[in-house]
Amino acid sequence: QVQLVESGGGLVQPGGSLRLSCAASGRTFSSYSMAWFRQAPGKEREFVGHISWGGGTSAYADSVKGRFAIARDNAKNTVYLQMNSLKPEDTARYYCAAAVFLTTDSSQYAYWGQGTQVTVSS
Repeated sequence: QVQLVESGGGLVQPGGSLRLSCAASGRTFSSYSMAWFRQAPGKEREFVGHISWGGGTSAYADSVKGRFAIARDNAKNTVYLQMNSLKPEDTARYYCAAAVFLTTDSSQYAYWGQGTQVTVSS
């Protein structure tokens, strides 16, 4: 069992940066691949990016590639999402999730946090 708690969301101006954190409970955190998803009002949940259990492999949605970066610290049971050059279209609720396999398919992620809101607006 893994429990996930996101933090770090807020209001930021276009072009600004935010770093989201996802703290995990449980001793098996390092065995899970971790991902970030987001969901805007009236839209489906979409994949943002993911990172392998050891941190050596990561991938991103085209919409955030080059602007967002995922990192993890297994000693701290935490995964991060660094978001730079934020745009209004990045406004959404951001969720971290854990899965046994590295995948972009949200249905394969067994554990989810409650999400943290990111609003990009001037």
